[in-house]
Amino acid sequence: MVFNVKDIDDTQAPLLDHLIELRNRLMRCVITLAIAFAICLYFADDIFGVLVRPLTAAFPAGEGRLIYTKLYEAFFVEIKVALFAAFFFSFPIIANQLWAFVAPGLYQREKKAFLPFLFATPILFTMGASLAYFIVMPTAFEWFLGFEGEAGGLKQEALPAMGDYLSLVMQFILAFGISFLLPVLLMLLNRAGIVSRSQLVGARRYLIVGIFAVAALITPPDVVSQLLLASPLILLFEGSLLLMWFSEKKEAEQKAAEEDAEGSTAGGEGA
Repeated sequence: MVFNVKDIDDTQAPLLDHLIELRNRLMRCVITLAIAFAICLYFADDIFGVLVRPLTAAFPAGEGRLIYTKLYEAFFVEIKVALFAAFFFSFPIIANQLWAFVAPGLYQREKKAFLPFLFATPILFTMGASLAYFIVMPTAFEWFLGFEGEAGGLKQEALPAMGDYLSLVMQFILAFGISFLLPVLLMLLNRAGIVSRSQLVGARRYLIVGIFAVAALITPPDVVSQLLLASPLILLFEGSLLLMWFSEKKEAEQKAAEEDAEGSTAGGEGA
């Protein structure tokens, strides 16, 4: 796929025109989000049913149930589910509007450098959210339910509330999805010249400790979730270093080729 990106605009639009364009694009984002919210609210029960499946599978067949301790809790759970899903479904359009506003102010080289990160962001987020939904959440829920039994002669039973469960699911999905954007952040910092590959390699041991610390903070307080988040983040960090190595090697080759071309041109003119 070839993207036809034009260079920065020759004409400088007045500030008022930029503000009007920003308002119009923000209005489109809000309208898109509102339409997606209305549609997701209609299917809120079905969407919540999908989110509940990992918990259902963790319970013995026919024994699991969700409760709500406040009369209005079930209603607000549907609102949160609809808003949560609406943001994901409308994100491509929202990102497109933001890109359309920012792109005219970028040079062609900057656009080509930024486009791969624009496409990588939703892919990496989806990978992280999928890992949380299909692997981490079922594993963590089975571990949590393993504490059922008896304590002091009394039955110890898990009765998760709808609101608490939804908050836990959102925490899992957002934590893993956002954490998987680590390569995007590192590559952008590298492209901007803020950090180099050699600096990251030198600070590898400290960054790995930091990854485990962040995993402990943003995941529920269980060792399983922390390890399941920290392990792929370390792999993503090492993958980012590898991409930086290829990028630096390619830039060095291009620079050498340009120097050779300049030297050949100077030699020809001297002759």
